[in-house]
Order: sequence, then C-alpha cells, then structure tokens
Amino acid sequence: MNVLKQPIIEMKHVSYSYDHRNVIEDINLTIEEGTFLGLVGPNGSGKTTLLKCILGLIKPQKGELKLFGVPLKKFKDWSQIGFVSQKANSFNTGFPASVYEVVASGLTAKLGLFKRMSKEDRKKVEEAIEAVGISSLKNKNIGELSGGQQQRTFIARALVSEPKLLILDEPTVGVDQQTVEGFYQLLEKLNREKGITLILVTHDVGTVSDKVTHVACMNKHLHFHGNTAEFESVTDEDLSQFYGHDVQAISHNHHHGGHK
Repeated sequence: MNVLKQPIIEMKHVSYSYDHRNVIEDINLTIEEGTFLGLVGPNGSGKTTLLKCILGLIKPQKGELKLFGVPLKKFKDWSQIGFVSQKANSFNTGFPASVYEVVASGLTAKLGLFKRMSKEDRKKVEEAIEAVGISSLKNKNIGELSGGQQQRTFIARALVSEPKLLILDEPTVGVDQQTVEGFYQLLEKLNREKGITLILVTHDVGTVSDKVTHVACMNKHLHFHGNTAEFESVTDEDLSQFYGHDVQAISHNHHHGGHK
C-alpha cells in the first residue's frame, strides 16, 4: 500500500536578504517525511540562512514557508524539530556535565528548566544515548570525549525530544574520516529505522551520495533538487557551474557505471 507522504517543509518563492544583498532567492522546495536530504553548496551560498528560516530563527522576507503543513508564523510545536550545529565546536568542553546530563538537557524545552524528570523521561534519555551507540560513555564528562563521541552526544540530545525532523549543519567538521563514516551510517539508520526526516548540510557530496535519498544543490538559488539517482546523472560540468568552481561528485563506496 502506498502511503501518501506528508510534506514536512514547503517553501514557495522564499527569499531573504541582508543589507539589500539577496542571500537566498526564490527558493521552491518541498521535503516530504522520511526524506534524507543532503544540502550542498559553496560557502556563502545561503545554506545557513535557509536553515535559520526552517528553524524559525528568521522569517522569510518574501514567499511562504510551511512546517508540517502549518504556516511558519502559526507553527508552535518546535519540539518536532531537532538541530545539531556545526560541532558544538563552540561547546565549552570544560563544562562539568556528563553525557547523560547533556542529553537530558534536550528535554528542558519540553519540561521547563527545573522540573524533575519522570521515569518515562529517563527512559527517553537512555534510549537516545543507546540509539547513537554511546551507552558505555553515559557517565563520562563531555570534555573527556573525542570529537566524534561529542557529536553523537549532541545528536542524542537532539533526538531525546523525539523530533520528526532532524537538521544537521556540517556536523563532521573536525571529526576524523573513520568516525565520519560511522556517523553517516548512524544517520542512515535513524532515517531508515526510526523514520526521522533528515536534512544534512555537507561539503562532502561524495561520501553522502550513497546514504541520502535526495540532494539539493544551492547557490543563492536552488540549482538542483532530486533523488540520488537523478543527482548521479548530473555532470561534473553542471555541478561546477552551480558552485562556480570545479567539483566532482564521486560516490566513494560503489560505482554507478561512472559519470557521464
């Protein structure tokens, strides 16, 4: 039976400018539930501005944006959206908190700051920690962890409120290659097994092209949006035009009969 997938994000003619300079222009983008979208584009291409619109941090100056079918200005249920920033690089690793405490802090939006956690809440924290594969580290101080382990902790923190949409902004910056592969496998698992819709902002098109279901290429405008198979058929020349410099989208793990 083909269940009709609901659009989680609908953007129609969305534009935003800073100081009269258009950062995103006339974006039309629909993301359906269950999608794992890789969002790629050069630095300064408007990716972060697009995320800020989706996260409600800024409002589009033109066009309309709906989240879960609700217009942005009426949308209230922010616990449905989890966000993992560019490595809590900015995170103070001297902060005396255990992995468990950091993950539990993801519930404060729902609970209020000083409300005690119920048994059910504690179970959610344990499950989120288990989902990202760091149960053995739950009592460790966040500052003692490797970059990759810290990132998993922040994903667990975003997962604990059971969001339907998880947005990750270049989460593998400063994480070693081996960890990165495991990290993308984790995201793929969350998407496939838990049905969480994911938006991953990344520079590493090649690594993710066999994990994501869809790709969007952005450089102020949306130059491409389609499923992975369609993306595989985009030529390197086209990609370089989107980016304004040479790019190759090579899938590392398997070959689709090469690029045209």
